[in-house]
Amino acid sequence: MVRRIFMLAVMGFFLGTGLAQADEFTRKDLEKWQKAFMAVVKEGERLFHSPLGSNKVSCDMCHPNAANTHPETYPKFQKQLGRVATLRDMINWCIQNPLEGKPLPLDDPRMIALEAYITWERRGVPLAPGKH
Repeated sequence: MVRRIFMLAVMGFFLGTGLAQADEFTRKDLEKWQKAFMAVVKEGERLFHSPLGSNKVSCDMCHPNAANTHPETYPKFQKQLGRVATLRDMINWCIQNPLEGKPLPLDDPRMIALEAYITWERRGVPLAPGKH
């Protein structure tokens, strides 16, 4: 009984301070955020179909429409790198090797756009980290 009263008191404290409440947002907020996200996806699509290195090769030459990149399986062990890698690590590996370009900083807007497009193309596929 004492424990239950204590738990109710703790819950009441957090509810009273607003810590248990989620951020509020409107339909307009959701539309704005989706529009911003889709603009990044569109930029990623443009980059994916553009040469990113010195040899005029683009990502889509090996991965049409990002269909076989399987972002849902990252992080996973990548033989090319000899370690567990993230999707961004593999994007940079491809830029440096097949595309003969310079790696992108992980926070570069182009990297984020490429990752957004690749992931968007596989939307709805269950996450499966580590899968080969």
